[in-house]
Amino acid sequence: MNIVIENVGKTFIDSKKKEVTALENINFTIADQEFVVLVGPSGCGKSTLLNIVGGLLSPSSGSVYFEGEGLKNKNPNLGIVFQEIALFPWRTVFENVVYGLQEQKASKQEQKEKGQYYIDMVGLTGFEKAYPKQLSGGMKQRAGIARALAIEPDLLLMDEPFSALDAQTRTLMQEELLTIWNRTKLSTLYVTHNIHEAVYLADRVIVLSRHPGRIKSIITIDLPKIGRNDDQYREQFEQYADDIWQLIRHDAQEALKEG
Repeated sequence: MNIVIENVGKTFIDSKKKEVTALENINFTIADQEFVVLVGPSGCGKSTLLNIVGGLLSPSSGSVYFEGEGLKNKNPNLGIVFQEIALFPWRTVFENVVYGLQEQKASKQEQKEKGQYYIDMVGLTGFEKAYPKQLSGGMKQRAGIARALAIEPDLLLMDEPFSALDAQTRTLMQEELLTIWNRTKLSTLYVTHNIHEAVYLADRVIVLSRHPGRIKSIITIDLPKIGRNDDQYREQFEQYADDIWQLIRHDAQEALKEG
């Protein structure tokens, strides 16, 4: 199943009643089992685009659609992981993870089996009955990922899921995400400010310009999915990161001036 983003544009009316173009003429396709990462400077519309793909915002122009086998009489399933760890504080880890399944009216047995399966997958075995306030930041985010995976989505959307974590936890979570992706092979659209994170995770990196957000470049990361940070790939890895930085640099400096 492919996800097609076709001629997407988005305009807003700002607080001064002026029309602002956030996105313009966005065209790309997420192939089945492909991990696509959006990067760009602040204000380039990365999260807006992710929200449009996820159906949380409507595009002002263009369209987003799914094409491929298995779509008859079925709306595509979307799993979303946000930057803010949006767990229900009154629900245990298990109850949070099966929330989407409950909304889908899955049987108690299916909830039990899938809930436990994905809790195990993200390494939270033994914490099923814990509440969010008892978890570290990384554990909360793992619970959020398990919740998104439990509905077995056709597309996984991740909006800077690790940006609030400290550097060490973030690195570990990136490694864990790749391990999980290797098991699920989910089509994924991922938003990040972090260029090295983009190169580490992506099959393709889409570089956006700042407002209006347009596609500056689409870079295919021709490195093995696992082990990209090994010494043998270090030079090539850093070259990709530098190429992306050179595309973003001027826009990032301009964004900094605006504050």
